Amino acid sequence: MALDRKVGFFQGLRYKGGGPMLAWILHRISGLGMIVFVSLHVIASFFTQEMGSDWAIAINTIYESVYFQLFIVFSVLYHGINGMRIIILDLWPRMLEYQKEVTWLQWLIIIPMYGLTIFIMIQRLITGE
Repeated sequence: MALDRKVGFFQGLRYKGGGPMLAWILHRISGLGMIVFVSLHVIASFFTQEMGSDWAIAINTIYESVYFQLFIVFSVLYHGINGMRIIILDLWPRMLEYQKEVTWLQWLIIIPMYGLTIFIMIQRLITGE
């Protein structure tokens, strides 16, 4: 017998899952961001090699922009470190009771790494390297 749950879209948005739910959502968004980056890169390479068209230049302009690069760097960092958190929790199920603390530890690792990366990227943008 299946459960009959009639939960609407807005009722689902009211769910207050806290840190683990936010981690789940950001993990999906960062994965999609990396897929978009790789797809744009492959499409731009195809248009450059096969057609030599202006489409490749337009697509390169998108994924070479500073904002897109900042998003991709965050996506890769977050997805990798959150994936490591998930692996650790899967390998040692006793750690699940400390899931909130491990999520905070994950953020304590991501924020300085991302901050340093932003600093280096902006420094190179300003100096023109």
